[in-house]
Amino acid sequence: LLGGKHVWQSSPRILVEEYAEGPYYGANIMGHELIAVGVAVFGAPPHFVFCEYTHPAPLTNDEYKRIADVTLSCLQALDLGWGPTNIEFRWTKRGPVVIEVNPRLSGGDAPLVQLACGVNLVTEHIKLVVGEEWDLRRRHSQTAAARYLLPDRDGALDWIDGVSRAAAVPGIVEVQLHVEPKTSIVRKGDYRDSIGYVIAASPSPARTAEILQRAVDLISWSITPLPALCEQNIHRAPAALARNK
Repeated sequence: LLGGKHVWQSSPRILVEEYAEGPYYGANIMGHELIAVGVAVFGAPPHFVFCEYTHPAPLTNDEYKRIADVTLSCLQALDLGWGPTNIEFRWTKRGPVVIEVNPRLSGGDAPLVQLACGVNLVTEHIKLVVGEEWDLRRRHSQTAAARYLLPDRDGALDWIDGVSRAAAVPGIVEVQLHVEPKTSIVRKGDYRDSIGYVIAASPSPARTAEILQRAVDLISWSITPLPALCEQNIHRAPAALARNK
């Protein structure tokens, strides 16, 4: 970057950050109350594209307390606590390390929080904005998980099949596609790479994982790489990646 080949818009500077290696956790807070902590799995580096998100995260009491303590410290340090906050962590050898503190709702796991504990973060945020009293009481306890459908190459999406069969699997809450056949697939290395998702929920983590995998296995698609239009490739939705914790 400093070798003269890059065109800088300002004085050339590089910010070097520590690479925090370990499982990803996301904490959802309303006011000063920790509502839920989820765990996510990413795809292949160097990008950080979500493959799967689960609520609640399988934490021990001590692990949950450590995340809660760091969460409270972040709110105090940044003078937050009016409404929703989303804090992202990596659990390293030193314990939870803060990656981001976002003074807003999280990007996409609010439906999983609602399925897992019955708290609708969007609704309760709106109540706060319009001056009504919010209700953060947990109404039930189950495990909810989302699997994101990620293509492994660029090209033209010829077809995608099995969506209706996946949606009919007992325990599946939603199957959603973001693309249609003949769509051009150009991966960008972020959340826009997802061509759809599948959400499952049940009373147990093992059962939810089983339901989700059964549904995802029913979905397949074909992408014709560009410019080699004559070669067609059929892909299955990727299986869940193993979590290292």
